[in-house]
Amino acid sequence: MTIGTEHEYSVNDAHFTALPVSDQIIKSICGSFSSEILFGEVKLGKELQKTVLEFVPRVPASGPAALESMLMQGIRKFYNIFPTQYHLLGLGMHPTLTLDRTAVWDHDEGEYYEAYDRLFNIRQHGWLNIQALQINLSYAGEKDLLMQYNRIRTLLPYLIALTASSPMVEGRLTGTMDNRLIYYRENQKEIPQICNGIIPARLRSVAEYQKAQERIFSELRARHAGILCEEWLNSSGLIIRFSRGCLEIKAPDEQECIRSDMAVAALVTSLLRCPTLPVESDQDALLALTETAIQEGTAGLRPELEALYRCAWQKASAEERQYLPVIESRITKGSLAEQMAERYRKEKMIEPILADMAHCLRVNKPYGME
Repeated sequence: MTIGTEHEYSVNDAHFTALPVSDQIIKSICGSFSSEILFGEVKLGKELQKTVLEFVPRVPASGPAALESMLMQGIRKFYNIFPTQYHLLGLGMHPTLTLDRTAVWDHDEGEYYEAYDRLFNIRQHGWLNIQALQINLSYAGEKDLLMQYNRIRTLLPYLIALTASSPMVEGRLTGTMDNRLIYYRENQKEIPQICNGIIPARLRSVAEYQKAQERIFSELRARHAGILCEEWLNSSGLIIRFSRGCLEIKAPDEQECIRSDMAVAALVTSLLRCPTLPVESDQDALLALTETAIQEGTAGLRPELEALYRCAWQKASAEERQYLPVIESRITKGSLAEQMAERYRKEKMIEPILADMAHCLRVNKPYGME
């Protein structure tokens, strides 16, 4: 199995006001408004919103250490070019961004964005203020694909709980730990099967997946939006990328640093080796667990997470075990969202918290760990 990851970071000034300048940054590096450029050991790319840049390892790897090395080379290269001008920030949403302070990428692919906007109205947080950690896992044939798919779908509520990092919207705590998914699961509500409640149903065959996808495509064609009939349209928490030969996990919030992201990836790959998992598989039960995870983070699922952690540790490689203590810390101390919310309630100031989060990314040190 090979693994790849995708990481989305907001671009900020010194006071952590998000700046819609991704196009200007890319042009200053390569001379043009390119959607994606090679940037040392990573590919640096745009997102829909100009306040966000995406960092992707140049190639997939067999484990988290190689990915971490590539990504940190990319982060360091960025700061070598822009040592003080810009500050990158992880998290599932920018905590203080208001929609009037962002902008849509307007240099290419406009026909896709126009179709999305006509159907769903992209001027909302579920489009212009979301930052995901995506984990891509290769598969070896249909049997392996189905095994991984059906296992990962049962893990999604727990991954959501562990990675919740969006407790604040437009500068206000909402009481929800994963606001990104609150917006994300509604951003295409006009065609709800695109997101499918985040948790996909159990899959019996690739043909079944393709038939469901074709039903969505038919709906899009009926709405004169055939341009969107691509495999990446599916916005469930887990999708199949046939063109890449991988499964793509889309549910997790972006974390504060690369090492924390790699810990999530290590948890998933370790758990896929467990012969059985102490988790629910019933769709309604998974949806209920997802709601608990979104609202409460790890606090609502701690015993279940502890059981999963024990399974992961037993099956983890020596390399993966270097990362799993980050997961143990999140189970014990709470997700980033829980830790951020607790600190904000005490200090009543968000900028110092964001400064610490940005520092974590820059030096690759998980928040809340010695």
